[in-house]
Amino acid sequence: MSAVLDLAGHDVPLARARLELLFDAGSFRPTRSAVGDGVIAGSGRVSGRPLHAWAQDGTFKGGSLGAAGGETIARTIRRAAATGAPVVGFPHSGGARLQEGVAALTAYGAIFRAQALANVPQISVISGACAGGAAYSPTLGDLTLMAGPEARMFLTGPQIIERVTRERISAEDLGGPRVHGRNGVAHLLAPDDVAAADLVRRVLGFLPSVAGGELPVAPPAPPRAGDPGHVVPERDREVYDVREVAARILDAGDLLELAPRWARNLVTGFARLDGHPVGLIASQPRHLGGCLDADSAQKGAWFVELCDRYGLPLVVLVDTPGFLPGARQERDGVLRHGAALLRAFSCATVPRVTVTLRQAFGGAHIVMNSRDLGADATLAWPGARIGVMGPRQAVELVDRRRIAAGADAAELADAYAAEHLPVGRAAEAGFVDEVVAPDATRDRLIGELEVRGWR
Repeated sequence: MSAVLDLAGHDVPLARARLELLFDAGSFRPTRSAVGDGVIAGSGRVSGRPLHAWAQDGTFKGGSLGAAGGETIARTIRRAAATGAPVVGFPHSGGARLQEGVAALTAYGAIFRAQALANVPQISVISGACAGGAAYSPTLGDLTLMAGPEARMFLTGPQIIERVTRERISAEDLGGPRVHGRNGVAHLLAPDDVAAADLVRRVLGFLPSVAGGELPVAPPAPPRAGDPGHVVPERDREVYDVREVAARILDAGDLLELAPRWARNLVTGFARLDGHPVGLIASQPRHLGGCLDADSAQKGAWFVELCDRYGLPLVVLVDTPGFLPGARQERDGVLRHGAALLRAFSCATVPRVTVTLRQAFGGAHIVMNSRDLGADATLAWPGARIGVMGPRQAVELVDRRRIAAGADAAELADAYAAEHLPVGRAAEAGFVDEVVAPDATRDRLIGELEVRGWR
């Protein structure tokens, strides 16, 4: 059995060590310890709050899952749901135990059903190799964290792939942290088990113990110094990092970004305003100019649904010229994924406030929590522009004959922008609730969310 040394120099099974790193010192209480079968499970406290957890020993019978170990995991998840406490899993397994046949498959079925029905936060930490059902299970939960260079996730391993398809690929290139950090399967990456435990505790600090429960409130903290408006360039085509804007709005300038390597043109993460947890979703002009695409729409829909499930109010920062055009986007199903983001915002019941920073055009304006999708408040900065499309694209359509006859397209675009796109026009028509100064954004967000009831 793989083991590490504790502070007294005694051998501690690695699975148990991972649990001890997570729980408050001395609070872990094991259950079904006599059953064993390569699974350690139990309950305790994390930052004083009750939590259930389980961990697999990746060296026990090749890391395979048997019926007894599977029942321990399923019972742990069901118990967490019944008691209204989060559950953290540390899967480390090659999949179902071949020697047990259908019984092992049944064990995975019980785990999957328990996960699908649970109404408590579910976090998975991958520190070793996970294949088959062991890799599928984390995606049924809420958040997946991959820890250390040996973390692997794949449904089918390299050897079977080579045997069936003749394709040769390493385990790292098939399902390592770089792969799953970029495709959104892994929402957080950590260098080792210690850092992973710290990240899990940090995540839990934003979430209730059960869906519909009270959010954990912390003492308020001032944002990073500086006017958020100073971060944003005046020219539409100049890029900037929207996280720098967020840092001047959020408590302590702190954002726990989720899936930062997936669809980098959209930023998603947990933060606080006046001590209260919120979910931030923001256009990222640093990548693709802030355009939305199939991947970012999928990422946004996942995040909005996560926040709605656990009652986190949504702060939406918008600076997007529209959806990314192109044949590849159509092949990637941008219509389907864009519709999923529309549906997520439309169905969300948590308080949500939108702030347009610089520009919002076309379908991207609608899909980013516009008024008619049910936003509780729509705010905008004084220099923002909102319309059907950007001025250059607009005049190329409406003034194409004049341009063909020799009219200056740039002058026509400037005239169109001045007449149709200023945010004051949208505010006068009631499509924007209020135009606010950038340095007043934080106070206005706090006020809008307060009147809608912090949970």
